[in-house]
Amino acid sequence: MTEHSLWRFSRALHRAINERQFDELEAALDEDVEWAIYGPIDMFPFLGARHGREAVIAVIRQIADNVRVHRFERERVLLGVDTAASMLRYSLTLLDANKPLSLRIAHFAQFKAGRLTNLRVLVDTFDLVEQALGQPIHLPKLVSRG
Repeated sequence: MTEHSLWRFSRALHRAINERQFDELEAALDEDVEWAIYGPIDMFPFLGARHGREAVIAVIRQIADNVRVHRFERERVLLGVDTAASMLRYSLTLLDANKPLSLRIAHFAQFKAGRLTNLRVLVDTFDLVEQALGQPIHLPKLVSRG
């Protein structure tokens, strides 16, 4: 049995972010990869949609300039032949503020010939923004009880 493409991509992604080694990641990406991380782009400009290997490598360089991954846990993983979906929990540090963050994400990936062709990541943005701001966000009540 051969290794699933998710494991190769995951190792390459973490090496790129923490060790700034981008060659493995570049090899794991399709030339026309579609990439989107949904989250607060105003606070974290490296979130959002990108198209193509060069754009994805550029955004990973931005992420590497801003965070360090300390640990991640796979809460759930589903693997198909050329697909993968996971729920992950990350422990990160924001480098400019030396501030720890705990981040929960869900990702959905598609591969072709062992290379990533499509990635969609959903971030628990409410929790992320509260941690980044260092205070709870108070929302107005939308429904009154009466």
